[in-house]
Amino acid sequence: MSDLSRPRGPRIIAIANQKGGVGKTTTSINLATALVECGLRVLLVDFDPQGNASTGLGIEATQRDMTSYDLLVDNAALEDVIQDTAIEGLAIVPATIDLSSADMELISNEKRSFLLHDALRQTAMDAFNWDYILIDCPPSLNLLTVNAMIASHSVLIPLQSEFFALEGLSQLMMTIREVRQVANPKLRIEGVVLTMYDKRNNLSQQVEADARDNLGELVFKTVIPRNVRVSEAPSYAMPVLNYEPKSQGAVAYRALAQELILKNQTMNG
Repeated sequence: MSDLSRPRGPRIIAIANQKGGVGKTTTSINLATALVECGLRVLLVDFDPQGNASTGLGIEATQRDMTSYDLLVDNAALEDVIQDTAIEGLAIVPATIDLSSADMELISNEKRSFLLHDALRQTAMDAFNWDYILIDCPPSLNLLTVNAMIASHSVLIPLQSEFFALEGLSQLMMTIREVRQVANPKLRIEGVVLTMYDKRNNLSQQVEADARDNLGELVFKTVIPRNVRVSEAPSYAMPVLNYEPKSQGAVAYRALAQELILKNQTMNG
């Protein structure tokens, strides 16, 4: 039975797509920053062994003593793995390449698929008072991504506006369905967000039309444009909202955050 005296926990969203290069980490960093701009407290869990979300928020490799690997494999305490970023209200659990060996190391652990779920629901989590936890998943449907989906309330899917984009989506949807059936029956799709969208390009428009025809309300109204400022920002270890606040990309991520908040308010109301 759940403990009614505990505060209601944060909304946990896995940002996932097994295809690389779709704007997953970019969306994780900038959506987190946009939510913080709305006055919310956000934790970003870097769950990709490449550690790009950590780098993109200015966490140097030498600063990553305790990481999501320690949280998953060694059951490390939350206060040891959570680091503040330069953005007030946004913290991160960083990642390193160590995480890539977690699949093999956990193979004999019976609870291996539920480790992140349990780590993010420790009673110690209550003191942090997060509104959202975003999990930046690796570009594959491995044990890490399954852990993230079991830990989450929903999955947000960045979809690149290019040929074959929708084809790869069916495999991801099947994985979500399987996780629902065996481990997390309440898991839902938060939405699909079109990324790297070029309104002058017929292909982008065709992908958008196909996505909206096939997925309907699941597709966010907001689309993330292909924008040079969004591409440049990570090399300065900053979200685009800080690097170039008035750029098209920054404006789009703010709109996405507003749409996400409204969606969750409507659902919970």
